[in-house]
Amino acid sequence: MIDSAQINLQRFVRCTYEQNFKLVYAQDEWVATQRYNEAKAEDLLTLWRLLNKQIARVLLNYPVQQLQNTCDTGKTEVSLRTVEWLANDYVKHMEHHLEQIILA
Repeated sequence: MIDSAQINLQRFVRCTYEQNFKLVYAQDEWVATQRYNEAKAEDLLTLWRLLNKQIARVLLNYPVQQLQNTCDTGKTEVSLRTVEWLANDYVKHMEHHLEQIILA
């Protein structure tokens, strides 16, 4: 969930000034490089909370005329997504994972 917050924050920010850029998530590589298994759970929760506060700050003040700006999220082929789509998808993705945690 931290990686998702990080990559989506970058997408939201870059979409305000850059159209159709490519930013994909290489899950295995990101997880291995960030070494989450060596971090304290409290630190990871703090990081996740702060990233999401920043995402909220960015999206609450997002220029309406730029909500249809796009970036390419496709790993092997072009997959252009609007900021609006990415924001809605991010919330659904986060809700899905939080539901899994609650049910565990």
